[in-house]
Amino acid sequence: MNLASLAESHPSDRRAIVVPGHTLTWGELSEAARNLRGTLAARGIASGDRVGLLAHNDVAFVVGYLALLGRGAVAVPLDVRAPAFELQGQLRRVGATLLVVGPGIDLTPADLDGAVEQVLRLDATGVAQEPDVAAPDPDADVDDAIVEVDDDALAVLAFTSGTAGAPQAAMLSHGNLLANLRQAQAAPTSVRADDVVYGVLPLAHVFGFNVVLGGCLATGAALVLADHLDPAGLLRALREEGVTVLPGVPPMWSALAAAPQGVFPDDAFAGVRMAVSGAAALAPEIAVAVHERFGLVVAEAYGLTEASPGVSSAVGLPFNPGSIGKVLPGVEVNLVDATGTPVPLGDSGEIWVRGDNVFRGYWGDDAATARVLTDDGWLRTGDLAVTDADGSLRLVDRAKDLVIVSGFNVFPAEVEAVLAEAPGVRDAAVVGAPDERRGEAVIAYVVPEPGASLDAESLRDWCRQHLARYKVPSTIHVADQIPRSVSGKLLRRELRQR
Repeated sequence: MNLASLAESHPSDRRAIVVPGHTLTWGELSEAARNLRGTLAARGIASGDRVGLLAHNDVAFVVGYLALLGRGAVAVPLDVRAPAFELQGQLRRVGATLLVVGPGIDLTPADLDGAVEQVLRLDATGVAQEPDVAAPDPDADVDDAIVEVDDDALAVLAFTSGTAGAPQAAMLSHGNLLANLRQAQAAPTSVRADDVVYGVLPLAHVFGFNVVLGGCLATGAALVLADHLDPAGLLRALREEGVTVLPGVPPMWSALAAAPQGVFPDDAFAGVRMAVSGAAALAPEIAVAVHERFGLVVAEAYGLTEASPGVSSAVGLPFNPGSIGKVLPGVEVNLVDATGTPVPLGDSGEIWVRGDNVFRGYWGDDAATARVLTDDGWLRTGDLAVTDADGSLRLVDRAKDLVIVSGFNVFPAEVEAVLAEAPGVRDAAVVGAPDERRGEAVIAYVVPEPGASLDAESLRDWCRQHLARYKVPSTIHVADQIPRSVSGKLLRRELRQR
């Protein structure tokens, strides 16, 4: 088996990838991946080799991803926004021998400072453009076949978002990724072969490469790629390409909810049968705003890189803002207390996950792996949740982010929600800080709305009206912005460092 084989299982004349001005069928995509596999073979890339993949949301990423997996290599998707020194560190950490670079990326070998032995550039169609790549000899035998691998063979090293610490390279096998695709397909509502999926989520993120792209590989659905959220581009895709599935992260839904009147006609999203939000918690008020304005039911899903990533989904369930839905078929979930004991129904507990989708550990870090994987295969997520009466899950907060004030638990998300409702506040974040008298103190950061002036003491008064006294921030800082990852996750570690 090999995850890349999925691309060759669909009718060759059906469209697979759509980018502005160009459409690839499944047959054309498979051919492009086959050609690049031959180039990788000529470069000496073999099974198990780690290869960086740095590309925008374009054909080059998809072709590069499929070719690397098909060759048996381990793809290491990298963030195109990352500075050169960060890319150097990640490439060195995994021992990458090659970096595949897509078009439109201004990166020279000198920028990498010897972090990889080779750089291979692709054009907009996924064809290698390096000057030392010789034209193939038509009479020569080219090693371009898809390599058969075991279920536990590594497919991807995915760097985590680093919300609670430095990013780690999560080891995802072919079996992990395929298992999660099958689990998603077994859910009551899933992507179908006749769907058209809008792919604005970064393909370098696990939500992008194994939910958005992976969902299309598993079903044969068409994928319309966009490198960033552009209202005009989205409207064009809705009208001309017939988008039916709209995945997004919270910042995207916030932007749509705040779009000026007239940008989207009232019926712009009439053809969308499934809208889903993931990668970070979606504020219920944003889900309500999108629903009231466009008639879209944005279902929230929950997952994490280490689970390949899907764990639960509210797709197909009654609209219930704040719910992350029910556990996917084939995935086990327990809510446990600090001792690992399951909590009573209605109590909050840490989400533990077990299944064939759970990763193999962190590359080169047995200690970090042992902290999150139990001996019997449970993944400690660090996220707290409660179970609703109907069996759906609802996130409470991250266990690692819990602030304990004088023995009382304070969930940052609760305080952030109250601050976000205060007049003039656009964004808010809460962390804990050591305090000699109370153990920890609640520290808040707020970003004002454009033109608004915020007063820290007035905000504390607002909190006193809506929160228990021990939950009120002892200090509130007014900031220009709050650090977030590309998926919208709050980077509390950066706030703690301040």
